[in-house]
Amino acid sequence: MRGVVLLFVWSLFISCNNKGPITVTMKEDVAALAGDELAGRETGTFGEIKASQYLVKRFEGLRLEKKGSEGYFQYFSFKESNNPHEKNFVSDSLSGDGTLTGRNVIGYIDNEGKQTVVIGAHYDHLGMGGEGSLYREGNAVHNGADDNASGVAVLLDLANQLSQKDLNNNYLFIAFSGEEKGLYGSSYWVKNPTIDIEKVSYMINMDMVGRLNAENTLAVHGVGTSPVFKQTLFANNDQGLSIAEFESGVGPSDHTSFYVADIPVLHFFTGQHEDYHKPSDDSEKLNYEGMDRISNYILNIVNDLDDNGKLAFRKTKNESEEVPAFKVGLGVVPDYLYTGEGMRIDGVSEDKPAQKAGLQRGDIVRKLDTMKVKDLMSYMKALSTFDNGDKCNLTVERDGNLMQVEVEF
Repeated sequence: MRGVVLLFVWSLFISCNNKGPITVTMKEDVAALAGDELAGRETGTFGEIKASQYLVKRFEGLRLEKKGSEGYFQYFSFKESNNPHEKNFVSDSLSGDGTLTGRNVIGYIDNEGKQTVVIGAHYDHLGMGGEGSLYREGNAVHNGADDNASGVAVLLDLANQLSQKDLNNNYLFIAFSGEEKGLYGSSYWVKNPTIDIEKVSYMINMDMVGRLNAENTLAVHGVGTSPVFKQTLFANNDQGLSIAEFESGVGPSDHTSFYVADIPVLHFFTGQHEDYHKPSDDSEKLNYEGMDRISNYILNIVNDLDDNGKLAFRKTKNESEEVPAFKVGLGVVPDYLYTGEGMRIDGVSEDKPAQKAGLQRGDIVRKLDTMKVKDLMSYMKALSTFDNGDKCNLTVERDGNLMQVEVEF
């Protein structure tokens, strides 16, 4: 498989010199970016450089204009700290004392419009593991097929489709690096934009969109950052998706850098999974038909908003700041994409209260004692009322039937 991917990448580089259009599938893009040869695409390494070169050739093949500070590239410098109690240093300009270099890859469709839409996805990952990895068995290549070769593949698919349309807005495509280290690339671009940032209408971010589940649930964050987003999202869903909407424009991905600059954002996400930040996040595990549906859905949204002018921005509550503090835990992983009533369990930890009480993946918590659980937030608020040693009667729905179990925290 490795040899096939290398041959494919090489043939792509050669074919970019030809005049005809280049057709590359999302599956081929993911295979190229998530191959072992790129060693996990950690920012500042040869794997990131190889990935960025691949993206340059793809942008050339799509006939995107160069919109970096140097061709398609925008370089940024950073210095990593060896002290776990110190934050890494990121320079706001290339004149800083950073010792490593990352690079954003930026292409542009100029429709001579008054506004520009930014479409972004990060292409870096964790390299051989290290900080951020959930793998505990030593160094190994973290290919990051879902995180986030999937988002980059959708970005390239959107660039291909939008380059063939006659639209009012301009479109700036940014493959960010440094996301895994702390949104380095997106933060740098917002502080050092390669177009007039005042003309940016809104930003779309795709991070981990490769695992659409059987319920076709797609999480969309940032819905509250512009008054037009909610209606637009539901008016354009012809792909049979179940939309889990979240108001906040703040989250652990590159859209946050734009939100804090007062730019409306939409972030698309198909949820975490057992391969997250592990070497097992490989290309063969992705739902490519699901990625195609997500790309078509985003294209519908972009088309609908094309004649809206510059979108109004609205501040949202930071949902992470509203999470109550609690002294105890049930020992479960919530299903963050669940849109029904209650809190559905996506995983159960060993030797924790939930496992001891016989709770299982797929169970839906409906009550903690007399406190109703309508969603994840109400579950956390109810959980915050308990202390170590307390007992609680949980009302749980399993296979459509309600049952009660006792847990001890």
